[in-house]
Amino acid sequence: METKARILDAAEQVFAVGGFEGASIRDIAALAGVQVGLVHHHGGGKEELFHQTVARRADELARSRLNALEAARMGGLTLYKILDCFIRPYVTLAQTGGAHWIAYGRIVAHVSVDPRWRDIAAECFDPTAGIFIDEIARLYPKAERQEIAAGQIYSVAAMLAHLNTGWRVEALSPGAQEADLDKLVRFCTAGVEAMVTGD
Repeated sequence: METKARILDAAEQVFAVGGFEGASIRDIAALAGVQVGLVHHHGGGKEELFHQTVARRADELARSRLNALEAARMGGLTLYKILDCFIRPYVTLAQTGGAHWIAYGRIVAHVSVDPRWRDIAAECFDPTAGIFIDEIARLYPKAERQEIAAGQIYSVAAMLAHLNTGWRVEALSPGAQEADLDKLVRFCTAGVEAMVTGD
């Protein structure tokens, strides 16, 4: 199990940098400090290894989000609270859980933009996303589900940008302070609200 974890840690880093196409089993083996044959033994082929790399943190992330949502129900759900429960758990993990959560976010971005990973997204992310979309739909019963889903996807993109492109903000606005998470959630809330209400 320790060897497999080391291989998946290495795969996470290599896939995060080069995506699926740019990653090689040889690079993953070298970073993990194992023979190439061990990577195949524990991870299967490259596509199966990519699948395992995405899947292994998905449950923890889903639990964090759903626990936050359950706690927020006590005071009544608003659009801001729903989006906060979806966004804040990942940002917190990325900021406090080690570099592997930042790498994981980059892999999630690869999965999100490439239709060939539809099955991985359906398995690892769609059930939780569906719960959050359902909650937004309860607040806006006249809204089209596709508008809510699009707002959800745009919010994920904003969340990933918040964590990975702070250097661009600094480049465009030298001396800029670190992006504020509450502002990110307000930004996403306003965007989703505009989509679901047509304003």
